[in-house]
Amino acid sequence: MDGVSERTGVGGERVRLVPWAEEDLWLLRRLNSPEATAYLGGPESEDRLLARHRRYVEPAAGRMYRVTLADGGETVGSVGYWQRTWQGAETWETGWGVLPEFQGRGLAVRAALAVREAARAAGSHRYLHAFPGVGHAASNAVCRKAGFTLLGQADFEYPKGHWIRSNDWRVDLDKED
Repeated sequence: MDGVSERTGVGGERVRLVPWAEEDLWLLRRLNSPEATAYLGGPESEDRLLARHRRYVEPAAGRMYRVTLADGGETVGSVGYWQRTWQGAETWETGWGVLPEFQGRGLAVRAALAVREAARAAGSHRYLHAFPGVGHAASNAVCRKAGFTLLGQADFEYPKGHWIRSNDWRVDLDKED
């Protein structure tokens, strides 16, 4: 999905997914705060952030998006999907971040629902996984509300040298909701 995608949620507030662009580095920097990365091992260095931005602008497989409010166009966060080898199979993985001033409004759930549709439209893989830390109540709630199924727990090294215990949530993209 190269264009813009919208998703309306409960309460009527809609989000729009806009493909990540060169000028979106500011958002990545905002989402790199200690609070926003507490469940991911902390903020990344500027060099790692610039490398991540490059991958977001020119993805090898998958797509990153800036999440905006459909009415007004304010940027509220990011969401995306990318390829991962998981348990011997190629699959999509997803992740998201919402700026602090927009949290608690259900926008991450709407973004997760919209990115599910984007991954479904991309084809290639049957499943979309999310791996929030087991202690990250908000991201686990997003998975549940966005229709993911909890499969269990797994350990991930992210960033390199830092192990995280995560929940493995999955959506079957071959099944329509």
